[in-house]
Amino acid sequence: MTDGALLDVQGLSVRFAMPRRSPFGERLHLEAVRDVSFSLRPGRTLGLVGESGSGKTTTAMAAIRLKPAHAGAVLFEGIDLLGLDAEEMRQRRRHLQVIFQDPYSSLNPRQRVGAIVREPLDLMVADEPASRRDDRVRELFGLVGLRLDQMALFPHQFSGGQRQRISIARALATRPRLIVCDEPVSALDVAIQAQILNLLRRLQESHGLSYLFISHDLGVVQFICDDIAVMYLGQIVEHADRPALFSRPRHPYTAALLAAAPSLARRKSAGYVREAVVRGDPPSPVNIPHGCAFASRCPHTQPRCREERPLLRADAGGAVACHYPLG
Repeated sequence: MTDGALLDVQGLSVRFAMPRRSPFGERLHLEAVRDVSFSLRPGRTLGLVGESGSGKTTTAMAAIRLKPAHAGAVLFEGIDLLGLDAEEMRQRRRHLQVIFQDPYSSLNPRQRVGAIVREPLDLMVADEPASRRDDRVRELFGLVGLRLDQMALFPHQFSGGQRQRISIARALATRPRLIVCDEPVSALDVAIQAQILNLLRRLQESHGLSYLFISHDLGVVQFICDDIAVMYLGQIVEHADRPALFSRPRHPYTAALLAAAPSLARRKSAGYVREAVVRGDPPSPVNIPHGCAFASRCPHTQPRCREERPLLRADAGGAVACHYPLG
């Protein structure tokens, strides 16, 4: 286990069986996550970024056992979550919570929001007196900036930003140590995004939370994350702290993401983000190339790239999976 890590993911792989083309045909597998390793220390935020289909959400959900893993280990406070039985995992679940992407579909429309926030308490800390659970719900509404009289309302009576505040309150209910934030502001307009991100930062500082933050928006990631892992076709291709990654990306794919990010327009005009041209589409995760998965799109491809898969190696204070890292 990485020293001092709250969450230590080691060689995590996730694969999904594909339908056979014929009754006796070969069973193919979609390799959604391939040999992913990273660690997250207490009180910090690690961002998982990449294009749609890069495997970032699947990685996070497999790490907390909301999706099945094919191989690897996930150590949470030194205990391998993948080796726990259902009851042992249920006991750990209270310390691992999720804020989902869509605040409109993640809340039960038939429940009053007070009951929605209270539900994790009833499921995971049912041994506490009901009065203490009621007090906790009221406390949570105050923490996320909602009024107590709103507890009796239904989700459809709230705006998108307010619904996400309800989702955050629900995630906080059991006093978790780790929260997976799955694109928590992507469905909100820019002004509301800033409010929710500031709320998440304040809660992290006051409660000592750790976030595994999934996003495709590099502007959001730059604002809230301490460390960033860039994923491409189910693998981490670069891992670095925020200043290093944004000022000096080492992987061509990272450079391409930065160059394409509309939210970094000011940095581009100031010359802080280099232009990077990437053409074509990613290879199929059912038929992954033998060498570097990015070789067919990379402007710096060499023969070695098509023949030998680059491993994630320590590099300039971070790690990069590239035979020829950018200078």
